[in-house]
Amino acid sequence: MSGHSKWATIHRKKGELDAQRGKIFQKIAKEIYIAARGTNGDPDANPSLRAVIEKARSNNMPKDNIQKAIDKAVGGAGGEDYESIRYEGYAPGGVAIMVDCLTDNRNRTAMLVRSTLTKKGGNLGTDGSVSYLFERKGLIVTDKSLDEDTVMMTALDSGALDVVVNDDTYEIYTNPNDFLKVKDALTGAGVKEFITSEITFVPNNYIELDEETSEKVAELIDLLDDIDDVQNVYHNLSL
Repeated sequence: MSGHSKWATIHRKKGELDAQRGKIFQKIAKEIYIAARGTNGDPDANPSLRAVIEKARSNNMPKDNIQKAIDKAVGGAGGEDYESIRYEGYAPGGVAIMVDCLTDNRNRTAMLVRSTLTKKGGNLGTDGSVSYLFERKGLIVTDKSLDEDTVMMTALDSGALDVVVNDDTYEIYTNPNDFLKVKDALTGAGVKEFITSEITFVPNNYIELDEETSEKVAELIDLLDDIDDVQNVYHNLSL
């Protein structure tokens, strides 16, 4: 239950320029809107909403921004009609790519995702062509302010699937239904900061490529992530 990091989600933009953070906040606000729509906006009664709020907090999204997104959904003033769409395909080197989008224009989003993949040497696949390579899990990443035994015992006793010990972080993986329970247990044990806490897709296996091809894939992932309609980009490249 230890080893080098297999955390494959791209987070390199987090905490950089205000404009880049603003884009991340905009994407998360969409997720909050979807989770809160048709509810009273109470995260304690809506596990999906609470999970997205936890993601927002781990990305340092201001409380006011979070509340505005909830109020907009509950009040119904915005009138947005977002549709969830998933695109699957391959990047150079046979790396599996799964792109989750929230859009109000399916044709626009399909064109942007397809053209970005094609320009960078990838290709769009059919539904189900790569999704079977991923598993939905809770992912919690913390610094090493607590000792390994405490984190390990707390996480596993509260239902975590695995704990990966890296040089400067712990990665805790959970079933989606146990995600909040495990995070609450870690908070109770003294974890004060969560670098990442979200329900995401984790690949079952990773592909290792040469440096040049890995850089091409990383560039493609960044370009896909820059598309406004794209919420998350999942891949199985070993970083």
